[in-house]
Amino acid sequence: MAKVDALFQPFVSEKLTLPNRIVMAPMTRSFSPGGVPGPDVAQYYARRAEGQVGLIVTEGTVIDRPGAANDPAVPHFYGEAALEGWARVVEAVHAKGGRIAPQIWHVGSAINPRNRDETHAESPSGLYKPGRPFGHEMSVADIEAAIAGYARAAGDAKRLGFDAVELHGAHGYLIDQFQWEGTNQRSDVWGQDRSRFAREVVAAVRAAIGPDFPLILRLSQWKQQDYETRLAATPQALADWLQPLSEAGVDIFHCSQRRFWEPEFPDEKDGGAELNFAGWAKKVTAKPTITVGSVGLSGEFIAGFAGEASQPTPIDGLVTRLEAQEFDLVAVGRALIVDPDWAARVRDGRQDFTPFDRAALMTLA
Repeated sequence: MAKVDALFQPFVSEKLTLPNRIVMAPMTRSFSPGGVPGPDVAQYYARRAEGQVGLIVTEGTVIDRPGAANDPAVPHFYGEAALEGWARVVEAVHAKGGRIAPQIWHVGSAINPRNRDETHAESPSGLYKPGRPFGHEMSVADIEAAIAGYARAAGDAKRLGFDAVELHGAHGYLIDQFQWEGTNQRSDVWGQDRSRFAREVVAAVRAAIGPDFPLILRLSQWKQQDYETRLAATPQALADWLQPLSEAGVDIFHCSQRRFWEPEFPDEKDGGAELNFAGWAKKVTAKPTITVGSVGLSGEFIAGFAGEASQPTPIDGLVTRLEAQEFDLVAVGRALIVDPDWAARVRDGRQDFTPFDRAALMTLA
């Protein structure tokens, strides 16, 4: 068992203080019928707070747009009933001494074969991926309404007493679809400058929450539509992408990789060849970063959610990277689904970790 002291050092930044470096990664659970999170959702998150998670980032919760969700049991972040449900979640987590941020989400034209038709699906160019139309191309009015929807949701998060807010800008969902040339083939200003939508969302959210409320942005190179695609092929391209987002108001970058140990630019000659995505994001922006991707379990999370069983694995390499200050926080996904006390077990040096099996997704424990 690795010496894990680095994981349990407080995180202190200008706007956010946490008791340790462990973050619960946002993971879609679909246990909110009609979009309303109930007492079982509140208890689910409260158990992770009780288990010593430093910051809980909720599952994706969608903005007030007709096409924002691709599953009727995904929670909403609008409407009186849903917001009252989230207020109870915050209360339950805070009662256990935890800290929590909602992940604000719009799926764009992401497909869910079981639960979605094309009626309301909206995206930059009406594409799920290159050569695969789905839904409709957003008008300028649609774009402006979506930006306003993100801002309203973030403002409500602050009003409800959340400790921070995260925007989902990764994995081939709406914000990411604007950034990727494979799904953004517009000829107007929203296509000529593919990062404009992300910047406008961040700026609108920052205006809604004020200067002192923590804003996290989740990003990825890979997309669910194409695991190998990359928005930034070089460190300079990464800087060109992330620095304007930082200037627009992002405080922390949540850098999603399928495997956290993989270097982002292994051929880089000027130093940093060993850095992962979060390491490079911190290097080019000087902002705190969260790493994530197969922490504590074998395999990777996409295969795990598809049915591949995963076994507990050592975290020595992760701790070494954290000690070296490559990144600042560590997000944990599947391990916290199957065991709300995972963080406490790590802290206490216990070895009785729980394997992950897809059956765990069928309940909210």
